[in-house]
Amino acid sequence: MDLHFQDTPGVIAAYLLDTGDGLAVVDTGPTSTLPALSAGLEVLGATLDDVRHLLLTHIHFDHAGAAGTILKRVPQARVYVHERGARHLASPERLVASATQIYGDAMDRLWGEMLPIPEDRMTVLSGGESLQLGHTQIDALYTPGHAVHHLAYHIGPDLFVGDVGGVRLDAAQTPRAPTPPPDIDLEVWKTSVATLRGREAQTLHLAHFGSYANTEAHWDGLLQKMEVDAERIRFGLELGQDFEAISAAYTRVLLAELSAESADLPARYEFACPPWMSVQGLMRYWQKKAVRSGTR
Repeated sequence: MDLHFQDTPGVIAAYLLDTGDGLAVVDTGPTSTLPALSAGLEVLGATLDDVRHLLLTHIHFDHAGAAGTILKRVPQARVYVHERGARHLASPERLVASATQIYGDAMDRLWGEMLPIPEDRMTVLSGGESLQLGHTQIDALYTPGHAVHHLAYHIGPDLFVGDVGGVRLDAAQTPRAPTPPPDIDLEVWKTSVATLRGREAQTLHLAHFGSYANTEAHWDGLLQKMEVDAERIRFGLELGQDFEAISAAYTRVLLAELSAESADLPARYEFACPPWMSVQGLMRYWQKKAVRSGTR
């Protein structure tokens, strides 16, 4: 379901399935898009009251922000989340404070409220579990790299990959890795990609945005662009450039490459995955790596 984030199509997706034990939603989106989620359910002849399971790939606002609000409205529903994200859902104050530093007065407009979730309404996962919800078997896969609390879900022929499968807004676009701070780790991200490539699935479902055939070309493109983007940031750091200079250069080249794939991609991509946030995450990645290696 297209959540029409900020009245813009093709930015944030949620996925719905009938488990045989109520409906499951993979990634709720933020509370600001809850009316769109409700409308999408109604088109399918359902309502929020039919939802029993919220399968979160990770706890970033654009994926999990509405979970607490849904649970408040639907007492029978519960959340499934990685163990490293569960405490932040129970007490989201730090998440909200951190995001507020970035978004300031736009917080409510962009994301809406993020309500705490009682611990007794969470199923806490570490990855590797096989869940049986009604007639549906769900394999929860630990897939860090984008976030330390990231899961993917393998359900029959489908892989719900959150952000670890990249941002891909059009079939013509090569997937790009969204790399916001603070958890980016490219080495473990590559391991997560290997995990997902090893699953027998036909279709990849991305939060940003849509469903694509599970092909080698998708994963090869993601890894290749991940390396290219990371090296661009590393080059800027080695030149001693500051964030503004690195971000301006990176954004200029990125948007030119996207435009070559499809003329409408740059504007949509900037909205779905702001380049400056990816720059921040990659700068932090390289700086942490330099500290660990003792070069700084």
